[in-house]
Amino acid sequence: MIVIVCPGQGSQKPGFLEPWLQRPGARDLLGALGDACGVDLITHGTTSEADTIRDTAIAQPLIVAAGILTLAALAEDDSLAAAHGIAGHSVGEFTAAAGAGVLDATDAIALVGIRGRAMAEAAARVATGMSAVVGGDEAEVLAALGAHGLVAANYNGGGQLVVAGKLSALAAFAETPPAGSRVIPLQVAGAFHTSFMESAVATLREAAASVTTHDPAITLWTNRDGSVVSDGTVFRDLLVGQVSSPVRWDSCMSSFEQAGVTGIIELSPAGALVGLAKRGLKGLPTVGITSPDDLDAARELLATAK
Repeated sequence: MIVIVCPGQGSQKPGFLEPWLQRPGARDLLGALGDACGVDLITHGTTSEADTIRDTAIAQPLIVAAGILTLAALAEDDSLAAAHGIAGHSVGEFTAAAGAGVLDATDAIALVGIRGRAMAEAAARVATGMSAVVGGDEAEVLAALGAHGLVAANYNGGGQLVVAGKLSALAAFAETPPAGSRVIPLQVAGAFHTSFMESAVATLREAAASVTTHDPAITLWTNRDGSVVSDGTVFRDLLVGQVSSPVRWDSCMSSFEQAGVTGIIELSPAGALVGLAKRGLKGLPTVGITSPDDLDAARELLATAK
């Protein structure tokens, strides 16, 4: 059982879409996706600097567009048909929705454009951010968060939590981290998946209400609790709610294990989720797709599912 996983914000790097544009049809697809979300994906994915693509309104569409490009490449020779399931981390859930057929790719990235702008606007109201906490006892980490007025935003598994809140509180937390832990500031511009994002939820809910949904064509897990969702409308509503709710990627990985997953392929821009899988699902074969050069390895792993 091969599962496709779709990365979230923070995975983008300057120029990471450049090699994809060498593939036939990729420039046209990226242009169409850019038109749908109102972002110049070609420029930002090839020549924009790190500070520019850190902007939430740009980063989120870039990441989802990269995932859609990767899915299209794997579908060219029907390799993708061998995948048994799909899941996304944070904004990657929109990529997963497109991959599972819940949303049309154009609708998915159009909603991501709205989501990114709304979250950027919410983040601009108060100086907030996110940090990864690696190691330490989870109960002790959670207790320390409360003392600083912070919350856990992403339960990533593999000994990693992502915490969020005011930048001043994050700085104070990092000065005296819980025993055995390291605190790493993340390149995101807000306290995502927390109550700071409630205004963005309202904006996205209004936009999503008119979008056509379909029930997923393959197994689709949700960040809410790692459960399988079989109703497309329900998944659309979960996409809206997760903007201000914690991401339970640890639960998703537990569900993969319980389902008997035999391999994981992370779509571009890969790295974060295969890294978590190596720590949380030790020994499981993984492929991270960072450029078209990795497609053959992904196809080889997919072939083991046939």
